Order: sequence, then C-alpha cells, then structure tokens
Amino acid sequence: MSIITRRAALASAAIALTFSLPALAQTNQVLRIGVSPGPHAEILEQVKPVLAKKGIDLKIIEFSDYVVPNQALDAGELEANSFQNQPYLDNQVKDRGFKLVGVGLTVNFPLGIYSSKYKSWADVPDGSSIAIQNDPTNGGRALLLLQDKGVIKLKDGVGFKPSPADIVGNPKKLKVIEVEAAQTPRTLADVAAAAINTNYAVDAKIEPTSAILREDPKGPYVNLIAVRAADKDKPWVKTLVEAYHTPEVKAFIAERFKGNVLAGW
Repeated sequence: MSIITRRAALASAAIALTFSLPALAQTNQVLRIGVSPGPHAEILEQVKPVLAKKGIDLKIIEFSDYVVPNQALDAGELEANSFQNQPYLDNQVKDRGFKLVGVGLTVNFPLGIYSSKYKSWADVPDGSSIAIQNDPTNGGRALLLLQDKGVIKLKDGVGFKPSPADIVGNPKKLKVIEVEAAQTPRTLADVAAAAINTNYAVDAKIEPTSAILREDPKGPYVNLIAVRAADKDKPWVKTLVEAYHTPEVKAFIAERFKGNVLAGW
C-alpha cells in the first residue's frame, strides 16, 4: 500500500470513528416508569444511578392518581410502573382488560386511619363520618383494617374487596364516605377520620406514625413493578428488578422511612 493510499485509509477510518461517536454516546436504553408521588418516586431516584451503570436511563414520571399509570403502561407510553399491589393490579386487569403483569416486589406501605381532630380511635364519637378510598382494592383494604381492629364486622367470604354494603356490624354507627384515594388527606377537615395510603400521607406531610389505627404489615399488599405482559421476559425487566433489589436501595428505604415503608423482598 502506498503512503498516499495508507493516509487516505487512515483518514477514512478517522472520519468513520468521528461520525460513530455520537451514536455510541446515545446507546443507553431509556426506560420510562410511572409512579405515584412520594416514597415510590424517592426510591426510584435511588434506583436510577444503579441502572445508569448498566446502560439504562431511567425516566421517572409521576402521576397523581391510581388509574392513569396503568392506562399509560398498557398504551405503551411507559415501559413499567411502580405504585400498586397485586390485588389492585388484578382488579384493573379484570375490569379494564389491561395486559399487565407484576415482575418484582418493591415495598409495603401499612395503611393507616388518620384524624386531625382526635388523638386516638377511642375518642372518635359514635355516628362519625369516616372517609375511605373509592376504588375496590384500597377501599376494601380500609374496611378490612377496620374489621381487624374490631370497629366493624363484614360479611363472611368477602375476600380482599369488600364494599360498605358488606358491613353487617357497625356498633359505632359510623358513616362511611368513599372518595378518590388521592383526595383522602383533604377530607380530614370534614370527617372524623380517613383511611389514607402511606404514599399520599407522606405527600401531604402527614407523619405515618400518627395514625390512630394502623394495618399490620401482612397479606398481599406488598407493592410491585408492573410491565406489559409482552415485555415480561425482556432482559431490561430483570435488570430493573435487580437494580431495585440492591442492598443500597434497601438501606435507603430503612434510613429514609424509619419503618413507615418496608422493603418487601
């Protein structure tokens, strides 16, 4: 090969490398994950740098309710979401036909009954109004909590999704009011007490340990990461779950939330 030919070849190689550099810089895979505000979003901020080391750019998108994240995931506007438990996902799949599956456990948020008027449940007067969530899974969970604490009695065999119509014993003659889960903190000024999911309590600056009744951390209420059923076996799904389950993320949950949010894996 002549010097001229060799120089031309080297120049061509240099040009090819130069034009390939931007492409190389953009090889990180982007994953869009939908979350509810508060702890879910905070935890995923800790997952983000773990994924970055594995070539995945995690985009965290917050939603203010419990319906849109599944709609967006099913429509392909997200790759995953992290905000719900298995009973809620099962109900959404059944009612709305979403083709979504859980792929990894995340955290447990013990449900609480809160009051801005009374320091203990014993102080709540007979005939008081109690707000619960209006979706079957979370509202049912609130009713099961009230039954576990001896406040009401439900029909036998109601499973995980009882409704106020299933109350067969109500010694305090409580009036149960159903509202959207995200709005339950705002009802505290108008009701004696309200069932509030921990993520919404934290977002509303309500200390979870101030609950006058609190769910035991048991049952199927550990939250999960969900993806489209067609994606469940893709490599990035395993990478996402493994990044969430790292020791540093678990340590962050323990330190940041002091037992109000519990690692579920």
